[in-house]
Amino acid sequence: MSLYQLSKLMFDLNRDNAVKEAFRADPRQVIVKYDLDDEERRAIMDPDIGLLYVLGVNGQLLMHYAALLGIEWSDYLQRMRDGVKMHGPVRAGIYTMTTSPDEKVAG
Repeated sequence: MSLYQLSKLMFDLNRDNAVKEAFRADPRQVIVKYDLDDEERRAIMDPDIGLLYVLGVNGQLLMHYAALLGIEWSDYLQRMRDGVKMHGPVRAGIYTMTTSPDEKVAG
């Protein structure tokens, strides 16, 4: 997994209008510039917000990607929840889960 490259793509889509416009025109031509594995490329192309979250993309970056795609806020949040149910706990990054999605965290 190449979380840095995936996060860099998300950052560039958020900050660089040329990258954003190129992505809108032909996302495949943009993503080949990043060292992504097959699962990451699929998550971008589908687009699968839940899988991107599980892969470890920071929510601050991911929410801008969702907005670029026209995904409404509450739908974005639900897609992240659904991603954990479908793909398992967050694997990397600051949201890495130490409990299963079904466990209750004491608090």
